[in-house]
Amino acid sequence: MSASINANLRHDWNLAEVKALFTQPFNDLLFQAQTVHRAHFDANRVQVSTLLSIKTGACPEDCKYCPQSGHYNTGLEKEKLMQVQQVLEEAARAKAIGSTRFCMGAAWKHPSAKDMPYVLEMVKGVKAMGLETCMTLGKLDQDQTQALAAAGLDYYNHNLDTSPDFYTSIITTRTYSDRLQTLAYVRDSGMKICSGGILGMGESLDDRANLLIQLANLPEHPESVPINMLVKVAGTPLENAEDIDPFDFIRMLAVARILMPQSHVRLSAGREAMNDQMQALAFFAGANSIFYGDKLLTTANPQSDKDMQLFSRLGIQPEAREEHSDEVHQAAIEQALIEQKSSELFYDAAV
Repeated sequence: MSASINANLRHDWNLAEVKALFTQPFNDLLFQAQTVHRAHFDANRVQVSTLLSIKTGACPEDCKYCPQSGHYNTGLEKEKLMQVQQVLEEAARAKAIGSTRFCMGAAWKHPSAKDMPYVLEMVKGVKAMGLETCMTLGKLDQDQTQALAAAGLDYYNHNLDTSPDFYTSIITTRTYSDRLQTLAYVRDSGMKICSGGILGMGESLDDRANLLIQLANLPEHPESVPINMLVKVAGTPLENAEDIDPFDFIRMLAVARILMPQSHVRLSAGREAMNDQMQALAFFAGANSIFYGDKLLTTANPQSDKDMQLFSRLGIQPEAREEHSDEVHQAAIEQALIEQKSSELFYDAAV
């Protein structure tokens, strides 16, 4: 990327400017977002990731949207940390269906010392397959962040969820400054940041604008910005939240694209409830990343073949990353599995 293009990236957005983007006529906003998008990306390429829950349920956090919180009775079965080999087998399947990034999520407030060795082996094994690696494990300290970076983790996901002002209405067990500190550790370690938020939790337009301002005004923009539409789960405090207007959701994607021109803007949770027309508008608004597969941690996601059918109808291709030959990848997969089977780290980390 040229120095002149980088010099045009802004980190000083204010509320009045961002609200003006949100409130302009819909067609004008989409035209502006599409123009920015085409200046930085191939408009007909979408990055494809797969997300796996490596440890499910019993989280001590009280996020009001989350079925994995131990504070709510949602009927979700609690599961121990997955074995390393199981994770690698899922990663191999994800690669086989076309994913280029494999994201692993654990329902923790923060990783424990006893679990970290297994997590690091997961990163190393997935990396050996030629996939980009991403994890979301909750709050990190500096040593944990450095260890993940040394293992080869490419991206760390840590969403801000909403604006600083609305945040305490949704979460009380972790502070906004905690989240920003984790992002700072991730950036300092050399890893890439994946951070976004959720719409439909009762937030105002100011809250949506201020969330994007928090992200866009970081010293470096997150490389990946997931925009989620609330998936309402029975048993959570937000199970009866009012539906978000689809056009308001598209506006959020478009403004994110304008504020963070070089970031991948991910059309994330909530796609199961979106029709093909809404998803097509999302791509036109500048979304150029999706999660691919049957589930997002614990909630439904469109079937991968359905995604590919939509891509075909729209003339969209999955975004490629630098690849080696299939033979090299197959050898790496087989070698990683052999190493894990012979390692003490193969055993269930929760035992």
